[in-house]
Amino acid sequence: MLDKVVIANRGEIALRILRACKEMGIKTVAIHSQIDRDLMHVRLADESVCIGPNPSSESYLNVPAIISACEVTDAVAIHPGYGFLAENADFAEQVVKSGFKFIGPNPDVIRLMGDKVSAIDAMKKAGVPTVPGSDGPLTDDNDRTLTIAQNIGYPVIIKAAAGGGGRGMRVVNSEAALLNAIYVTQSEAKAAFGDDTVYLEKFLTNPRHVEIQVLADGQGNAIHLGDRDCSLQRRHQKVLEEAPAPGIPDDIRHDVAMSCVNACIEIGYSGAGTFEFLYEDGGFYFIEMNTRVQVEHPVTEMITGIDIVKEQLKIAAGEPLSIKQQDVTFKGHAFECRINAEDPKTFMPCPGKISHFHAPGGNGIRVDSHIYSGYSVPPNYDSLIAKIVSYGDTRENALARIRNALDETLIEGIRTNIPLQQELVRDPAFAEGGVNIHYLEKKLGL
Repeated sequence: MLDKVVIANRGEIALRILRACKEMGIKTVAIHSQIDRDLMHVRLADESVCIGPNPSSESYLNVPAIISACEVTDAVAIHPGYGFLAENADFAEQVVKSGFKFIGPNPDVIRLMGDKVSAIDAMKKAGVPTVPGSDGPLTDDNDRTLTIAQNIGYPVIIKAAAGGGGRGMRVVNSEAALLNAIYVTQSEAKAAFGDDTVYLEKFLTNPRHVEIQVLADGQGNAIHLGDRDCSLQRRHQKVLEEAPAPGIPDDIRHDVAMSCVNACIEIGYSGAGTFEFLYEDGGFYFIEMNTRVQVEHPVTEMITGIDIVKEQLKIAAGEPLSIKQQDVTFKGHAFECRINAEDPKTFMPCPGKISHFHAPGGNGIRVDSHIYSGYSVPPNYDSLIAKIVSYGDTRENALARIRNALDETLIEGIRTNIPLQQELVRDPAFAEGGVNIHYLEKKLGL
C-alpha cells in the first residue's frame, strides 16, 4: 500500500481524501495556499506544506511547487481530487516523470478522454452510444459542414474539443446562423483553451443528465457502480444529484453500464471515472468522460456501500480490483445537495466568516464539509462549502430525509443556497422524478 500521499486539493474533497487515507493507515501531506492554513484537513494531516500565495494560479495550479512538496516530505503519490489539476494530462505526466504515482489514469488516457473529439471516437469504437454528429472536428469545407448539419437536423450544438464545465458551446437553430456560430465558437475556444478545434452534434431538446460510475485497475478488470441523475443544473453546473437515476428501464440501464465497462478495458483505464450521458426517450448519448472522482460520488457510495476513494488508492498502489461486477449490489436511494457560499437568488459568491455551523444528523444522513464555526470562507476559490447527503430504502424515504436535513442545517455569518435547495427538494415535478436539464433554469427564470 502507498506509504504517504500528498493531497493536491482543498476544501471538502481534501478532507474526504484524508479520511480515506487515515482509515487505511496511509500518511498524509496537506498542501495549501497562505489563506488556507486553517482548513480542517491541514490541521489533521500528518504534515502540511504551504505552496504559495492565495491565487490558485500561484498555489493549487503551481505544478513545480506541488511536486516539490512531494520531494521534501518523501511522499510517494499525489491525489488530485477534482477540479484544479485533476484532469490535466501534462500534470499527471510530470508527476510520473518525477518518480511519483498519480492517483488516477495514466496521462495518455487523460489526454485521450480530455479531447472531446478523440473521446467520442474512442467511445464509438468501444460500442458506447454517442450523439449523432460530425464524427470528428469541423474543417474549412463549409459545404460539408452544412450538409452534416442538414442530415442531423436542427437544432445542433457547436462544441470546443478542449472545452469543459459548460464553456465552449453554442446552440444553432437554423442553417443561416451556422457558419457564423462556428467562427465565434472557434474564436472563443482559441482564447479560452488555446485550441480552436470544434465539432458539431445534434442538440437534444429535453434530455436528462445521467452518468455511470466506473472503477478499473488497468490490468484488464473493470466494473460499474450504477448511475446517477444530475439533471438539476444552472449554467451547466450541477446543483442536486441522486442515485440511481429514476424511471430508466433496467435493460437499458444495464446495457449502457456494461458498454462503459467494456470501454474502460478497451482504453486501458485505471482508477475511478465517470461516463456522462444525455438521456432522452430511452436513448443514452455519450457526451464526455471525467477521469477523476466526482463531486457527487457519495450518492453512489451510499447505494453500493463501496468507498470509491479507497478503491482509487488501492488501484494506484498496483492492486487488482478486489470487487467483481457480481459482487456489486444496489440498495435504496440517495440524494446530494451542494451547499454553496452564495446568494440563493442572485448566485453571487458570499465569502466571509462563519459565526456558527450546525450540521444535520439522523438516520441515513451524511455531511461532507470542511467548514466549522469560526472558519472564514475565502473569496479566491469555488464556493462549495458542504455536501448534504441522504439515504433511504426508497426514493420517497431518502427525499423526506434530505428535506429534514436541510431544515436542520444552520450556517450563520454568510449567505448560502440552502433556501434554494429547500425549495428544490419540495418541488412537485422533482418529487415525481425525471426532470430534464433545462428544468431548473426555467424554474429560476434564466
